[in-house]
Amino acid sequence: MDLPQLDSESIDRIIEMAWEDRTPFEAIALQYGLSEKQVIALMRREMQPSSFRMWRKRVSGRKTKHLQQRSFIAGRFKSDNQK
Repeated sequence: MDLPQLDSESIDRIIEMAWEDRTPFEAIALQYGLSEKQVIALMRREMQPSSFRMWRKRVSGRKTKHLQQRSFIAGRFKSDNQK
């Protein structure tokens, strides 16, 4: 998968956003221009294999990681680091 050039600070922030339960992949795409598949490829590249498997198990099928599957709109948590 072709990933854009990112500095280490951006990579760290993308990983942090990907781990957050309520930060959807669409927010990462909006801020960094990465699709869900690119985020997965980045996580696979940057994490240890066991950590990556744990993350994939955790986010697979999680409704909060996709805006269209969310059952709520208002009252969502927003990290202070999130733009």
